[in-house]
Amino acid sequence: MNASDILDSRRSWLRLAIALTASVVGSAGLWSIVVVMPAIEAEFGLTRAGTSAPFMLTMLGFAVGNLVIGRAVDRYGLSKALIVAAIVVAIAFSGAALAPSFLWLCVVQVIIGFAAAAGFAPVISDISHWFYKRRGIAVALAASGNYLAGAIWPIVLSGMMANDGWRAVYLTLAGLTVVIVIPLALLLREKLPEGAGAHAEAQATARTHGTGLSPRMLQALLALAGLSCCVAMSMPQVHIVSFCVDLGYGPAVGAEMLSLMLAGGVVSRLISGALADKLGGARTVLIGSALQCLALFLYLPFDGMVSLYIVSTIFGLSQGGIVPGYAIIIREYMPAREAGARVGFVMMMTVLGMALGGWMSGWIYDITGSYSAAFLNGIAWNGLNILIVLFVLMRSRARPTGAVPA
Repeated sequence: MNASDILDSRRSWLRLAIALTASVVGSAGLWSIVVVMPAIEAEFGLTRAGTSAPFMLTMLGFAVGNLVIGRAVDRYGLSKALIVAAIVVAIAFSGAALAPSFLWLCVVQVIIGFAAAAGFAPVISDISHWFYKRRGIAVALAASGNYLAGAIWPIVLSGMMANDGWRAVYLTLAGLTVVIVIPLALLLREKLPEGAGAHAEAQATARTHGTGLSPRMLQALLALAGLSCCVAMSMPQVHIVSFCVDLGYGPAVGAEMLSLMLAGGVVSRLISGALADKLGGARTVLIGSALQCLALFLYLPFDGMVSLYIVSTIFGLSQGGIVPGYAIIIREYMPAREAGARVGFVMMMTVLGMALGGWMSGWIYDITGSYSAAFLNGIAWNGLNILIVLFVLMRSRARPTGAVPA
């Protein structure tokens, strides 16, 4: 098999399946904190903004982890990164389960978020090298690990939390991470042959020159776009459980809505990945961002249980493809050898947007006594994202290169 023949091959798809499974398990810590937020609020006597702090800190750790581990993958490979991360997150879960204070829990959540990042940007970056014609759908699948985790774990963990408490949930996750992620990581030791992506690299260089933007400027624009879209995205994702508790529906209903939202996000990512293979990353992100903004508007007039189930599903189906779209843009416009660091940086900014938005929504709730203003805040940030992506797209169209996405 020639070096180029390995791209889009059975080996590529098998690698994707293994990495995706590891990501689903390794990302559990991102969503466990959302499920246990009401229990933590009651145990430690917190305000809603205070309850949002552990999630915000988890996202901060996750953000830095995407950058640091992304760079490590460029140098050491995905397998080693996943193994080290699995050990760290298991120790952190155990430490959280023994937390004697809220401050202790907050500190440990930073570590959980940092290690969980190994299943996001590093996996996306690694898988992007193994595909060319089907890179869009492959990246979308790789990016779906944390959403699949969000669709699966809230339902699984909510029952365990009701029976055994949130500390038992964390101890269980510690064991599962070690038992499942490490063996899967050992199957990912193969390296991509040199020269396999030479044609893709040449097209990326042509597209970069075509925009008239330096790679650093394009990365900065994508980072700001990622931050703004995820501030908007975080409002429903972080606060849907608490929102449902306020409305009298209970945390279990909120957890189901979160699962529906994230399951819809998985479907959205797959559809967006297929679109990206036809339209390119920038157009795909623009479509997703516009649909997300529309879905956020729908939360304002509807607060009945049935309508919230429907709106949450619509929201998930709208926004899932936005974040992986940034990774596709990076691989379309920037050098492959820098993919881990550049994808990691932009993914870090999207996670910072989730952290900022999650905290900001709780803060706005404490000031106003409702989530209406928080939804409007998200809509405003979403508008900024749309403007940035439009700018990048217009620059690309204004300076055609003749190169189109494969």
